[in-house]
Amino acid sequence: MRMEVISLNVGKPKTVDYRGKPLETGIYKLPAAGRMQLHSEGFDGDGQADRVNHGGPDKAVCVYPFEHYAYWEEWLGKKLEYSAFGENITASGLLETEVCIGDVYEMGSALLQVSQPRFPCYKLAQKHGPADMPAQVLKTGYSGFYFRVLREGHVAAGDPIIKRESGEGSFPVKQVLYLMEHGRKVKTGLAELARLESLSAVTRAKFQGWLDAEES
Repeated sequence: MRMEVISLNVGKPKTVDYRGKPLETGIYKLPAAGRMQLHSEGFDGDGQADRVNHGGPDKAVCVYPFEHYAYWEEWLGKKLEYSAFGENITASGLLETEVCIGDVYEMGSALLQVSQPRFPCYKLAQKHGPADMPAQVLKTGYSGFYFRVLREGHVAAGDPIIKRESGEGSFPVKQVLYLMEHGRKVKTGLAELARLESLSAVTRAKFQGWLDAEES
């Protein structure tokens, strides 16, 4: 499938109800019309409520593959609009089994690098209903991933996505997602990933911590 920006989505955090309590979240993004400015920490008009786990230079842009929408529509029993997963970019042609950490892509006039998988959290359950949705994301590997911005620029829906460089080590997003969940026990591949500079700093630190704990 052609690699393309299907939808560009932005939104500021809003307060919603979650199990009877207020929850501030940035997952409720909406498709944006026209060309949007992308800075080193994200798009104009976008924001995150939880800056510890979302946003920042290593998680400037969240991407979700359009190809997974059909699966989730059947699983959830409802039609999904773009940005259903709180992603900034709904993209075609970028699957977690093929996209690797460190891969570099051009969208519009911006240049971006894959930094880490998007690890699912309970806010997906809040938005869509099923409490086990984050677990189902991990089971399928349909997680999406994050980009860091190497060159700021403008991006719009309909822009082609062009691969400019392959990441060192060829670690697919899906493999790294598996290790983010099971790496404490599996260990295989953690040492190389902990040294991989294109992997986000927080994920490298997590993997190194697991390795250090084993040695102590």
